[in-house]
Amino acid sequence: MGALRPWHIAVLVVVLILLFGAKRLPDAARSLGRSLRIIKAETKSLHDDDRDLAEKADAQAGYQPMPPQVQQGQHPQQSPYPAPPQQQPVVDPVQRTRDS
Repeated sequence: MGALRPWHIAVLVVVLILLFGAKRLPDAARSLGRSLRIIKAETKSLHDDDRDLAEKADAQAGYQPMPPQVQQGQHPQQSPYPAPPQQQPVVDPVQRTRDS
């Protein structure tokens, strides 16, 4: 019962012709095709906009591509990226006053 059989499609086509008439069906199909093309174009532009925004955010954040990999036998040069600052150990102010 769950499978769509050829006679189901034939009955559906007959019902559509009776409801809309043979003259209006091509116009309806054409209109549906235009709508689908518009939706496709809009979703593509949304994806392109998202990609552009991500690239712009990376540029503003100072994102730089990874340096090329060092091949065997070559000595790595200094990193073009600054070294991260070293953090000082946190000293509890209460502990400091007790020690004094």
